[in-house]
Amino acid sequence: DYRQKAAAAGRIPTNYLRRELGSTDKEILTSRVIDRSIRPLFPAGYFYDTQILCNLLAVDGVNDPDILAINGASAALALSDIPWNGPIGAVRVGLVDGETIINPTRKQMSSSALNLIVAGASQNQVVMLEATAENILQQDFCHAIKVGVKHTQQIIQGIQQLVKEQGVVKRTVQKLFGAPEEIVECAKNLAFNKIYEVFTDSSHDKISRDEAINKIRLETEEQLKEKFPEAEPYEIMESFNVVSKDIFRNLVLNEYRRCDGRDLTSLREIKCEVNMFKMLHGSALFQRGQTQVLCTVTFDSIESSVKSDVISTAVSGIKDKNFMLHYEFPPYATNEIGKVTGMNRRELGHGALAERALKPIIPQDFPFTIRVTSEVLESNGSSSMASACGGSLALMDAGVPVSSAVAGVAIGLITKCNLEKGDIEDYRLLTDILGIEDYYGDMDFKMAGTNKGITALQVDLKLPGIPIKIVMEAIQQATAAKRDILQIMNQTLAKPRPNRKESGPVVETIHVPLSKRLRFIGPGAYNLKKLQAQTGVTVSQLDEETYSVFAPTPSAMHEAREFIHEICKDDQEVNLEFGAVYTATITEIRDSGVMVKLYPNMTPVLLHNSQLDQRKIKHPSALGLEVGQEIQVKYFGRDPTDGRMRLSRKILQSPATTVLKTLTDKNSIVLGGTIPQSSTSSQ
Repeated sequence: DYRQKAAAAGRIPTNYLRRELGSTDKEILTSRVIDRSIRPLFPAGYFYDTQILCNLLAVDGVNDPDILAINGASAALALSDIPWNGPIGAVRVGLVDGETIINPTRKQMSSSALNLIVAGASQNQVVMLEATAENILQQDFCHAIKVGVKHTQQIIQGIQQLVKEQGVVKRTVQKLFGAPEEIVECAKNLAFNKIYEVFTDSSHDKISRDEAINKIRLETEEQLKEKFPEAEPYEIMESFNVVSKDIFRNLVLNEYRRCDGRDLTSLREIKCEVNMFKMLHGSALFQRGQTQVLCTVTFDSIESSVKSDVISTAVSGIKDKNFMLHYEFPPYATNEIGKVTGMNRRELGHGALAERALKPIIPQDFPFTIRVTSEVLESNGSSSMASACGGSLALMDAGVPVSSAVAGVAIGLITKCNLEKGDIEDYRLLTDILGIEDYYGDMDFKMAGTNKGITALQVDLKLPGIPIKIVMEAIQQATAAKRDILQIMNQTLAKPRPNRKESGPVVETIHVPLSKRLRFIGPGAYNLKKLQAQTGVTVSQLDEETYSVFAPTPSAMHEAREFIHEICKDDQEVNLEFGAVYTATITEIRDSGVMVKLYPNMTPVLLHNSQLDQRKIKHPSALGLEVGQEIQVKYFGRDPTDGRMRLSRKILQSPATTVLKTLTDKNSIVLGGTIPQSSTSSQ
């Protein structure tokens, strides 16, 4: 568990209790990265509860602390007496102006085309990879991995030196939970042929294969219990698992056979559909074998973007984002029942991976916040990569001008290891793996990108490290599969639709002169609140005189236009000339002065007592002024701070002569039109 502390960034939490509460998305994703880096190096059969807490104590605001947390966890485990085959080292690799940078600063990362986290073990072994890339070329990506692994060795050597100095002795584990050889051998004799038949029968789908294996499991376990009455229940279960796993892996290693009949580099059958529901802004259904994902796209106002909390911004530099992908994995996707609760760590991680895969193709200046939802309808193989494919199609269906389509694929690994040396003697890479191939395999390698390059990568291992050579081969195999998938997707929808759907939202800009702002907004923003309540539109201020109006539908925008014209129709302003004298009509007598109109449809303005006469008066009645009376006033432009009209009657009592002006050139609030270049009043 990784926790950010507000005090580490010199801040106080902004919630009601002013203390750290639940985990943020950033904390959960960082926790997952640390977990995936250290988990593969625990001994097989080690099931004792082990908890690692990474608490952020201080942050300089220059470097991202997540890399330090991985290395800190590695050092803590290495220095403890917990049995662990580490240490590991982790670095971040950036790519700025074509130059590879190790552990770039936050400022450098803002202009980096690559964000790659490499966790490596000794002897240049790769343990974990996590990457986001701005569609970079394969050769640049491979070079970054090699450089990253090389630099992890320095960290590993430093931790090893620290362990040596401290004289750490690992404790002897009381018991490793494994299957006794004699029970495994007995299980093999009892069930080998039956399991082999199931795994070599390509007519099985996921459910029927699982049911057939489970039937054999129950029969075999009953027989094993009779032969080994004193054996622990987990030893019986694990013995059957070992036999099943060996048969499955040997089929791939020795016979190049997969349980569904494909060869090692073949894709499952892919089907794509778009525009599934007419009312949605965008939708797509992507099916690959028995993995089916429904993706939808929703547009909303820029105000709906994800707002980052103060602490995450201070610690990790996280900013507001107007593109998000939310991934849902309900229990029925794997033919199970379960409690449907809030988002779990797995769903958050898979959604973040698919989001990173699609983000580089989203245009920077898109006028809406985009939310892609990915609902997994059935799952047998990488649903996160299916989400990237379905999300890409849904975005194009919605008319988002994406730079290119994105596809993703999962690559698996089956290895044969030398038990004495621990080295990999032989291996097979599998394209587009099934759930069972992930379960019995050694690696889950997910890569997404366009025809040109790579946008996201995530590599998880069950081995304590693999050579860089295997990673490079996996990237090559994934690139070939990605191109094939894109060709199939292009047959359904090759490029974004030229226009967004008619049911989609609309954005227009309004030019509101300073003099009209009070009229437009209303007292206490009454008019804006009423507009939002009645029509559902959102109004946000872009600059001093420009507002953006977001309407969820064109009909709502039409209602908003009528509303705005209604509140502003009696405020058609004429072009007043600075220093000119006009005839004003008194509409109201107040203690502080009189309210006057210069023309019939004008909003009355206050002519203060101090501007009524050369003499000092406390009430307009002292001058005998009445409602409806016409008086001469001089116009002195508008107040630059609040846009109020400045008038004076007092100044006309001086000897200077003036000329009465004619009122012409009406102008008002402009909705969706060209913004005037100059102010409405000449000064």
